This record gives sequence, structure tokens and C-alpha cells, in this order.
Amino acid sequence: MCDLDDVPGAKPEIRAPRDWVAILAQYREPSTLRSSFELGVTVSSFLLLWILAWVSLDISYWLTAAIALINAAFLVRLFAIQHDCGHGSFLRNRTVSDWLGRAIGVLTLTPYDVWRRTHATHHSTSGNLGKRGFGDIHTLTVAEYRAMTPRSRMWYRLYRSPLVLFGLGPFYTFFLENRLPIGYMTHARYWVYAMFTNLAIFAALALILIFGGWMPILLIFLPTTLLAATLGVWLFYVQHQFEWTHWDTDEDWQLHDAALHGSSHYVLPSVLQWSSANIGIHHVHHLNSRIPFYRLPEVLRDHKELADRNRMTISQSLASVRLHLWDENSRRLLSFSEARPLLG
Repeated sequence: MCDLDDVPGAKPEIRAPRDWVAILAQYREPSTLRSSFELGVTVSSFLLLWILAWVSLDISYWLTAAIALINAAFLVRLFAIQHDCGHGSFLRNRTVSDWLGRAIGVLTLTPYDVWRRTHATHHSTSGNLGKRGFGDIHTLTVAEYRAMTPRSRMWYRLYRSPLVLFGLGPFYTFFLENRLPIGYMTHARYWVYAMFTNLAIFAALALILIFGGWMPILLIFLPTTLLAATLGVWLFYVQHQFEWTHWDTDEDWQLHDAALHGSSHYVLPSVLQWSSANIGIHHVHHLNSRIPFYRLPEVLRDHKELADRNRMTISQSLASVRLHLWDENSRRLLSFSEARPLLG
């Protein structure tokens, strides 16, 4: 049977979200050569910029900070590779993939095994109003906000402010929260791997301090890590926080509907798309998380319906910051001002 996607000029069939599972399965296989290349380019660039920043300490502290901030892009890319390791989509060998993820987790300040478990929960509950709280941006419905006390409303508004979400939030998440296996405190395995990550991080910082003093930590490690953390939180935010996103009650929630309709397609300039490892093609990723990041553009080239779905530009993503409450009646994410008439 002829696939309309392959017929020039033909209008593609609008498929149901569940139908994409079988279609996207053909893109799941990673290439060991390609994965090795992507890893090599990213790690070597990250280390080279670290060395250049260290050398520049004798020239100009401003130059050091500038190089460190540029290096944040490569740290974001390393996190994206760690992310693919967690999904088993980066390498065929799961054991090697997991240990690679753990090693990268030292650089990203993220305990790999704890994050992998939390992120799996995110994928299995994204868009489910009855299962919020793991790996998501806390989002209330209009009805829930209406039932709150003034004090609780104030705390929620503070939490949803850009200062907290993209200022304090990244520091808290990566520097503090990630030090403990939050949500899995009674599981010995997650404690072991979290503490292993912590020890490796502290050992690396101790070596930097011994051989370079405080300046490499203050002017290289902190700027690189903080900016990367902020960019990472921003990318995660725009993946599911947009006006026509998708939320359902537990009894109505369906995995593939939430994946396709509740995840954005963040359209970025080529350099930003490369540095973020195509994570903006998030609706495809949620439909099939086993697709390696470098094959996601291939999916869009082959399936225009997905290329046109949930597109979000940078300007549109900036506007999404004002959206805070999910209205179950209009099925839209609203700003506080838009929701005011509904609050009574």
C-alpha cells in the first residue's frame, strides 16, 4: 500500500497518536559510529574550552568567564547525551550506556540512576492531572487555584515567577536537590549511586582547588554549570508549558495522546538545535523515547504531519512564561489575568 507521505503533493493522512508507535519504531536503532562521533565531539569541545578558560585566567578574568559561559552549551549537550543513555537510545549495549550516563552525571551534577527513574516516571505520567509531582513543572488547574487560601495562592504565584523558575530553581535543582535521592529516600540502590556521584563531584572540585585555587571554581565551574542548568530548566519548561498543551484527569488520560498533544516542537536556529541535541523535537521524543537524538530530524523530514505539529518559536516560548493555570473547560493554559474572571 502506498504511504501518502511518499507521494509528492498528496495531503498526508492525519494519524491517531497511537498509530505513530509502529511508524517510529524504524528510527529506534542507534549507530555506534554516529553515537561515538557525537560523544567525542561534545566531550573534546567541553574539555578544550575548560582548558582554554583555565589558561585565560592569566590573561583576563572577563575572558575566562566568557569562555566558561560558551562552554555551557556543550554541558547542555552532554546532559542531552546522558538523557539518551537513560532511555537506552544512545548505545546498543545498555551496561555501557548506563556507565557512560553515570560518568556524565558527574559533570552535569545529576545522579544518573535517580534521574533516570524520575524521568521514566515523567514519561509515563506527563499530562496526567492525577499523577503530578515527578519530573515536571508544578501546574495547578483553575479550580485548584480557586480553592486555595490567599497565602497558598501567593506561594504558587511566587513559584511560577521567572525569578524562581529560571533563577533560583536551576541552582536549587542541580546544586542542592540532586545531592539526595529525592522521592526514593528508602531505596538503598539510589542512595549508593547518588553518593557515588557526590563523591566524584567533590573529588573533582578538590583537585581543581588544589591545582588552581578558587578562581577556576568561581570563574569556570560555576558560570558554566549555572548557565547550563538554567538553559536546561528553560528547555524542560517549554517542552510542556504552552497554551494548547494537553492535560487530562487520570481516568481520561492516554499515554500517546499526552505525548503527541502535550509536548512541543521547539523550533530553534541550527546552532541552538545542535547544542541542545534536538531536544526541541520533543513531541517525537515522547512518542518514542528510544529514538537517538540525532535521528529526530530524520523523522520530521519523513513525516510532515509531525514537522508541523505543536511548533513553537523562540518568541512564542518567551510569551509562554506568562501562562500558569490549566483551565479544564477551555483546555488551555491561562495566565493569572486570563483566569481572573473564572476565579469568582
